[in-house]
Amino acid sequence: MEFLQIGFIELIDIALVAILIYQLYKIVKGTVAINIFIGLAAIYLLWKVVSAFNFQLLSEILGQFIGVGVIILAIVFQQELRKFLMMIGKGKVMKNKGLFKFNFSVEHDNHLNTHAIAKACEDMAKTKTGAIMVVTQMDDLAVFAEGGVEMNAEISVPMIESIFYKNSPLHDGAVIIRNNKIISARCVLPVSNNEDFPGHLGMRHRAAVGITEESDAIAIIVSEETGGITYVKDGELFTKRTSQQLEQFLIRVFTPQQ
Repeated sequence: MEFLQIGFIELIDIALVAILIYQLYKIVKGTVAINIFIGLAAIYLLWKVVSAFNFQLLSEILGQFIGVGVIILAIVFQQELRKFLMMIGKGKVMKNKGLFKFNFSVEHDNHLNTHAIAKACEDMAKTKTGAIMVVTQMDDLAVFAEGGVEMNAEISVPMIESIFYKNSPLHDGAVIIRNNKIISARCVLPVSNNEDFPGHLGMRHRAAVGITEESDAIAIIVSEETGGITYVKDGELFTKRTSQQLEQFLIRVFTPQQ
């Protein structure tokens, strides 16, 4: 039968579609949207099959559903589509995975005071002072910064520790750091809705994952319960880190590439 004849171009087409579907699946995996994604994918595949067999009536019904389904898809998958488009814009759709790698390099012109951040985290870890700091890269996080208390202060150990001191009016919320300055404190961050999020971690960690899922920022947390230091990149948690490991990580990320 003609519709079963597959040539080289068709194989490339199938491979590209498979890659696209896989990337979309990775985005919605672990969220409540995964079942909807699987359901819509199954209906679309069924539509293509009945179209190939020329089942006109069933093909027409499924075709109409698919047409309306595009609008439904945009509504239901609002957050996931936003995340996917942001990843495309940053060139991170297949970052470090597969044969098709592309990742736009970003040259940081801000020489981040990594030592002050790491030392402040070390001190706060000893006293179990809870803290969350977000260091921007390409995304300036202006929306979240504007919702906090404007600081525009130089990064220093005393400054960071004074912000997160338990009796400070600024300690409840996140600090946002941009261009080597503390631009805002007491900021409210979006939290992650990932169902696979570790249950023993609190809201600071969930907020850190949330902001790094929606942006390219780096988040740093000091746990109020354990004093543990954690940093987060692209929604991935790196827990039980020392201040030296934190500083080395920040240097790797924020040192300008030659």
